[in-house]
Amino acid sequence: MFDKMTSKLLLFPAAILLVSLKLTPCIAAEPDIDGKHLFILSGQSNMVGMNQDVSFTPAVNKAFGKNKVIVVKDAHGGQSIRSWGKTNHEFPPPTTGRVPKVRGELYDRLIEKVKTAIVGQPLKTVTFVWMQGESDLNNTAYDAYLKELLDQLETDLAFKRINFVIGRISDAGLDGGKRREGIMTIRRVQQEFAEAHPRGAWVDTDDLNDRKDGEKVVHDLHYTKDGYVILGARFSEKAIELIEKSNK
Repeated sequence: MFDKMTSKLLLFPAAILLVSLKLTPCIAAEPDIDGKHLFILSGQSNMVGMNQDVSFTPAVNKAFGKNKVIVVKDAHGGQSIRSWGKTNHEFPPPTTGRVPKVRGELYDRLIEKVKTAIVGQPLKTVTFVWMQGESDLNNTAYDAYLKELLDQLETDLAFKRINFVIGRISDAGLDGGKRREGIMTIRRVQQEFAEAHPRGAWVDTDDLNDRKDGEKVVHDLHYTKDGYVILGARFSEKAIELIEKSNK
């Protein structure tokens, strides 16, 4: 009798422990609910010229922790936004200017790099940083292409709350000439699109391209060495602001 009672008493706590283990989730097996902060950098030559490792990546690493940040950059000089968009939004379709033979070719390259970089890693935030527009001065639907580009990213990354930072093209060419009207249009569209976007922001680049030619200040198409460093800092500042704002 004593042996049977003792055996039952010993087994009772073990049974409770077994039930408790079944009901309690395994913490070690849970995914990293914090996830990574993904930053996608793309555009044309002035994005090419910006070295993300100098001022952009160090800033976001400091803000969120190096092990919590993924930065992917893919940029190509002299390219229209039509090379990222898969659909024509201009009617009639353009026959002059930068019209790619294959629509969306550069987007496919970009998203492949992004997916390779994030495989197996949960995402907490996604921020798309865009520096492009000088090759679209005759583009009558630049805002539609921007929207499509963001929609494509949201779909392919299955992430619906993408932050968006755009570098408004600089004042190169605003002094006069046939490019002036197109430059003014793209600058306006970029600024308005960013300000209307619920998670959007834009940065000014007008002071990043100034170089001296004797006593004259030239507003160059491309930025100075220091200008690219400042561009990276401005992009990171806006990106961090958007992420912190979304966390409030």
